[in-house]
Amino acid sequence: YVESGITVVCKLISFRSSSEECVHDLQGHTDLVSGIVRNPSNHLQVYSCSADGTVRLWDFTDGILIKVQPRSLPKSFSITASFLGVCVSSELFQLVAVHLPRSGDQEVEARELSAVLCDVSPSGAVSFGREVRVVGLPGTSVANKFFLKSGNKKGAKNAFTCVSCHPKEDCIATGHEDGKIRLWRNFNQKKEYTYSTLHWHHGAVNTLQFTPEGTNLLSGGIESVLVQWRYTQENQKDFLPRLGGAITHIAVSPDGSLFCTSHSDNKITIIQSCVKVSAIIQGLVKGEGVRTDLMIDPRSKALVLNGKPGHLQFYSLPRDKLLYNLDIVQQEYIHEEGLDQFEVVKAAFDTRGDWLATVEERTQKGSELEINLKLWAYNEQTQSFVLNTTVTAPHEDQITAMCFSPSPETTMLVTISFDGHFKAWLLADHSDTEAEGASWSCDFVGGYHLLKPGCCCFSADGSLLAVGFQEVVTVWSPSWELLTTLSQPPGAIRDLCFGRLSCSKYLLGTSTKNQLCCWNLLTCSLEWSTPVDVSLLQADPLSENMAAFCSQSGCSDLFVFKPGESRPLYSQRALCTGKVQHAVFAPRDQMLESCEEHAQWLNRSQLYFLTQHMDLMTFSTKTEEDRLLASSKRLMVDDSVAVTPFYLLLGKHRQQQQQEALTNPMAERIQLPQGSIAIKELLYTPAHVLPSASFLCSMFVRSLLISSSAASCKMNRKYSQDQLQPCRPLAF
Repeated sequence: YVESGITVVCKLISFRSSSEECVHDLQGHTDLVSGIVRNPSNHLQVYSCSADGTVRLWDFTDGILIKVQPRSLPKSFSITASFLGVCVSSELFQLVAVHLPRSGDQEVEARELSAVLCDVSPSGAVSFGREVRVVGLPGTSVANKFFLKSGNKKGAKNAFTCVSCHPKEDCIATGHEDGKIRLWRNFNQKKEYTYSTLHWHHGAVNTLQFTPEGTNLLSGGIESVLVQWRYTQENQKDFLPRLGGAITHIAVSPDGSLFCTSHSDNKITIIQSCVKVSAIIQGLVKGEGVRTDLMIDPRSKALVLNGKPGHLQFYSLPRDKLLYNLDIVQQEYIHEEGLDQFEVVKAAFDTRGDWLATVEERTQKGSELEINLKLWAYNEQTQSFVLNTTVTAPHEDQITAMCFSPSPETTMLVTISFDGHFKAWLLADHSDTEAEGASWSCDFVGGYHLLKPGCCCFSADGSLLAVGFQEVVTVWSPSWELLTTLSQPPGAIRDLCFGRLSCSKYLLGTSTKNQLCCWNLLTCSLEWSTPVDVSLLQADPLSENMAAFCSQSGCSDLFVFKPGESRPLYSQRALCTGKVQHAVFAPRDQMLESCEEHAQWLNRSQLYFLTQHMDLMTFSTKTEEDRLLASSKRLMVDDSVAVTPFYLLLGKHRQQQQQEALTNPMAERIQLPQGSIAIKELLYTPAHVLPSASFLCSMFVRSLLISSSAASCKMNRKYSQDQLQPCRPLAF
């Protein structure tokens, strides 16, 4: 949902909509957050539910966890207004109402639960209209059900995809797979209900949302276009195109001044009601997959990988923010299924970050593979990369790998392809690299016995180039002389990596026969090998450490080692499910100190890796975790202590009294009288969630009154105990 000034997203991170600034990171759930909704009685609070089985109440402006309400619910459920959708089984989905009890304790058990709708599809949608009318899709156990015929045309797709209720009138808007929007009216009468049809989307309608006054209807889909329909004038509509990824959800602020769209590429767009973009909150761009490797830009230290279709994204890891997208293909992307378009499949930086090489390809049915090799020069004025050279069809087949030479004496790029050759591309005038006329050209073409190369790698100083030709590793000099060939156990070479610093004499490689081999370049012999299925081998550029991700039993294991030592420095079993295909060491600005022994390999660089589920994960030391916790410290109090500042003062006063009693046991212990339940509830409840004073006044005054019979009994008991001492007045 959107609040004027602050936007809260499903990751439970609050942003300021005016400046895109991250305000608070609300942490507490231990599993996937499945729903979030604003507290109807307090606009400064939100409820969130998670697959961990809890509902949490947050004050998102201050970043405070107010209350946790556990419930033994199934792992799959979501929250909508004051209802929870609970997945009972894989085939049955129910909409239930959970009564959230009022209590001053921070953790309260929610016990009252009643079913509202049964037999609802998990993929369906729920919307609330006026008079608390509940609408569920696609089928519910309510009084009225509406069906659409499949149509006379073959392949008609009338399935429901989303629903929204008009806030003022009896009207329901539904979206469908065929791109149509239907407005249902007169649905109180089963046989006389009618609907009108709106159609603009060519794909399925993903989301619908009425404005607070019901004057406009917002819709979004795969076209990345926000459509605003006039409710009374259905033929008039406004468009906001080119919003990036497909629109998956739309929210409107309570005053209707701001719209918010979430997108499939992990982006949130803040839009003014005049259909104008005012802010963009972009996380790590997520697409269908990552074709390039994970890279670190030597200049900005940003993580670089595939972003929007045809783009590379530059993502700042310390700031957790997208810096910019670089358009590589430079063609408008068309969101149409089955349409073949250019994709960025390879990318590489040189050591200084002056040059960027990219490979884009497109395969069309009935035609040959189209390949373009592009070289980009860094421009100091624009602080970005500018296209310098484009090579059409650099190889006759698919390019499998490429890398820059790290040697400072030359600027050279090597590409290898399934056509059986590797090519060296050289900058025409190295002494004038920043000149506009500097361009690239092919300097050498090499091969080995008509075998297909699969991988290549330069040594740390650029004096050696290793190219794997199926089962043979060839080592070349910068003058393109074949120095030696290395043999290894049967299996095609899958990956090659040179050692660093004191381990620079070693060359490591992985094979398709589940072998990790290490050759000694001084003796040109196999130093050692081990039978392990290594899916990825990555070297730390600032140390001798190497990381090997191994696949076993559907999970990935990690081993960090030095090529010259027999024991690994660090190992982690069952790191994640599936194979890890992309990883990178990100150099630190400052070397960490006082790390634990098992985390010494993280002193200079931090390891990031990408899972099959497109989750970017990393390793951190205990020192870093403590620093992060300190920076995101929240107000956490004990369950027995109220969360109001007034009660915190009372608690501090009582602690002082307890300390005085411990230091002076003979001191007179004054028994404070116990207050009534109403006063205790008043003190224990946060002030900003209490009802108005006019509502509490009568209840509070009644709690102070004492009946005459109770007062006389208490006075007689007091005289007998105090030996006819004057009775002290009752205190509250």
